[in-house]
Amino acid sequence: MSEDILLVEERGGIATVTLNRPESMNALSQALRHRIAETFARLGREGSAKVVILTGKGRAFCAGIDLRELGNGATRVGAPRDPAYDPTSAMAAFPGPVIGAINGAAITGGFELALACDLLVASPEARFADTHGRVGVHPAWGLSQKLSRLIGLNRAKELSLTGNFLDAATAERWGLVNRVVPGDALLATCQKLAEDMLSLDPAMLISYKQLIDEGFGMPFAEAMRHEAQVAQARNSALTPEALEARRAAVIARGRSQSGA
Repeated sequence: MSEDILLVEERGGIATVTLNRPESMNALSQALRHRIAETFARLGREGSAKVVILTGKGRAFCAGIDLRELGNGATRVGAPRDPAYDPTSAMAAFPGPVIGAINGAAITGGFELALACDLLVASPEARFADTHGRVGVHPAWGLSQKLSRLIGLNRAKELSLTGNFLDAATAERWGLVNRVVPGDALLATCQKLAEDMLSLDPAMLISYKQLIDEGFGMPFAEAMRHEAQVAQARNSALTPEALEARRAAVIARGRSQSGA
């Protein structure tokens, strides 16, 4: 029996999801897209995993849509937001943070998969490329809009209108990835970030991520009003005793992190 094309390990509120088609650089076959969408939907329904780490097996994170399937008609282009084609819609519906552990090349659809994560940690071997213009297929999973918002309009146009690769160090300098760490420390670094996230109040972890995402999609003035409305509704339920206990916990954590 062949090994599963998607590996899922759940432990302590963290799910590590690994694309497992290393022989094809984890290209997104129709079956793999289905599995990613189904897995994120299941994790969201079950609720035991609060944070997901997404990575790839082998030398690549993800080479994008399986062009062999595309060329022989076994898969189709289009249908954005349909989980049968677009796994990023299921990722967006997952309520908790998704950390991308970018272990190697993230190309075109694989780049879009990375951009569907809430933050990215990369190994020095990571590389990013938008080759939609070279393949002749327009992006449908958000790359044309998300990338410019992350790294700026001119830099996004440089990448998308040349199809050139971006190395990990430059991706960090441009703000595409949060940090670059040695390859053998990649998953451990992501695991530590996930554990830090889990130390938040569980409801707050979800609601704060939602607030950031909702506001990012609004004009600034509207986003400020939205924040005020959410704060008024949510903060009024906090008791002085709960606030004092959390304040003390924040102080203790700050001392431990500073070595004081």
